[in-house]
Amino acid sequence: METAIATEPTSMNGKTANPPLRLEEKLEEVRVYWNEHIHDLELAKHPVGTLGFFDDLDEYRFDKLNYLPKLVDFKNGYKGKKILEIGCGVGIDLARFAAGGAKVTGVDLSDTAIDLARKNFSERGLEGNFLPMNGEDLDFPADSFDVVYVHGVLQYTADPHQMAREMKRVLKPGGEAISMVYNRISWLNALSKVMKVDLEHEDAPVLEKYTAAELRDILSPFDETQIIPERFPVKSRLHKGWKGAIFNGLFVPAFTVLPASIVKPLGWHLMAFSTKTL
Repeated sequence: METAIATEPTSMNGKTANPPLRLEEKLEEVRVYWNEHIHDLELAKHPVGTLGFFDDLDEYRFDKLNYLPKLVDFKNGYKGKKILEIGCGVGIDLARFAAGGAKVTGVDLSDTAIDLARKNFSERGLEGNFLPMNGEDLDFPADSFDVVYVHGVLQYTADPHQMAREMKRVLKPGGEAISMVYNRISWLNALSKVMKVDLEHEDAPVLEKYTAAELRDILSPFDETQIIPERFPVKSRLHKGWKGAIFNGLFVPAFTVLPASIVKPLGWHLMAFSTKTL
């Protein structure tokens, strides 16, 4: 009789996936990590929790992600809409939605992030509801929100398929989910390997990079999904020294002259716009 050999499940990227019994353990690792790591914190010039601090993060983020307001009309596109952001961090994007008249709710595994998001809104005189919560197990009724916004979260999530199911569940019929993940087949992923430079939060307990097909599979609970590659090279303030000089002085200018047909699929960010039909 042959002896069956138990094998560990693998993720879409070919890595060993977490067995189901480890999901809670992995979730706690993710929670601890993001309580200790506030995104882009090191680039702020002002004391943590001040209006200047939040302005620093907003300015840096939207300078780096100059494509985002072109795809997501924070200012005029969501007035009166109920928006949920999963993985809201300190509320930088959500503040823009709120300033445009949206009714916003932010959830995050990190208590530190939630506290800072509340402070951000208080400093700006904005209204928003912030709750520490697991995006894979949302404590909201079905059909609660017009928009679910999940920018840069699914790739750090222990169970992205479960999060996608929850995104659809809490979305109203006719609503839209906006998400972003890192593109494995991208200029930045390749460059980081060639130059041996770690990407942001490379040490996170969970960090996956996906192809467009893999992202579409994660978002398969939705009725329709459009995927747009974005985030092309812009000069960086994050990396210093000779590597920063090569990136900013040589690579960025060279990349801008390549034909659009070559460049477009290689964006570091895969933006996805998904709909839940009536």
